[in-house]
Amino acid sequence: MGEEMRTFGYLCPKCGKTVMKARSVFALEASGTEVDCGCGESALRVEYDGERYRLYVPCGLCGKTHVAVCPPERVLEGATALACAETKQFCCFIGPEGTVERQLGELAILKEKEGRQGEGEAFLDNVIMYEVLSELRDIAARPGGITCACGSGRYGMEIRRSAVDLICRDCGAKLRVPAATDRDLDDLCCHMKLVLPGKR
Repeated sequence: MGEEMRTFGYLCPKCGKTVMKARSVFALEASGTEVDCGCGESALRVEYDGERYRLYVPCGLCGKTHVAVCPPERVLEGATALACAETKQFCCFIGPEGTVERQLGELAILKEKEGRQGEGEAFLDNVIMYEVLSELRDIAARPGGITCACGSGRYGMEIRRSAVDLICRDCGAKLRVPAATDRDLDDLCCHMKLVLPGKR
């Protein structure tokens, strides 16, 4: 059994490239870990005070550095996405390599599409998609907000053009949350909690 690794990913605000590197849980607990871009112009910094992690995230969306304070389980378990305070889009991902790679790829595509504005949108309706993601974040922040019928509280998120798929990390059950119209948003806002169907 090798040392457990966690992958960090972000979009470099200087050169625009995606940055993805793995760090061991041991190194993260020692504090002062950095994940830097090859261009040498930006680095994500992770500090640990024994109780909470403080992450300094260079944001490829607004160009600023965001500071996020997270409990250890958000940094060391499952998958976590941190959002840019200005654009409300996720700008940093922490988790298993495959998950981070996929989410980072989608972020890079989104950024590229925004750079060529008017030439086709990344989502059917960008505003609705961002509102839905924000609402999902609010639901997820509640105790037991997003769970699966199999009993798991661990899930991943796949963002599609007109929907968000929530996928249970333990049984693989999927719940699709439509994100294309005002009605989709209204429907979601009615839910205090979401339960994935669970695979029997």
